[in-house]
Amino acid sequence: MQWDRPTPHLLPLRIGAEHIDGLGHANNAVYVSWLEQCAWQHSAALGLDLATFQRLDRAMAVVRHEIDYLSSGYQDDELVLGTWLVDWDRRLRMTRQFQLQRPADGVTLLRARTTFVCIELSSGKPKRMPPEFLAGYGQALPGEDV
Repeated sequence: MQWDRPTPHLLPLRIGAEHIDGLGHANNAVYVSWLEQCAWQHSAALGLDLATFQRLDRAMAVVRHEIDYLSSGYQDDELVLGTWLVDWDRRLRMTRQFQLQRPADGVTLLRARTTFVCIELSSGKPKRMPPEFLAGYGQALPGEDV
């Protein structure tokens, strides 16, 4: 597979009957749920799972999705969703990039960017990333020394 960036975090997927809409292809809302699933999985792999978020009273909340739907997916297609952390300000904001591919023919079905902001769970207000976020997410950002 030809990834947009090196060493993505990968999530294998399969389009099931439950993902198909009235037009006969995977519904675009399903892709959004897969982006979320992949981001959660990647965060957990970096040591930042839901229990850690709750303990720290912090989380990364979506403030913006930019999605380019490039090709359709169909029932029983095997797919792979890759993600990377591509930018952050080391305070509040972080950007994640995604690419969804169908290995059978090498087609990229989707490219997306999601912007997150760090929030305090108890208030819902923006708060600085704690040191655990800097260490965990920093290991996945290119060129970061944390």
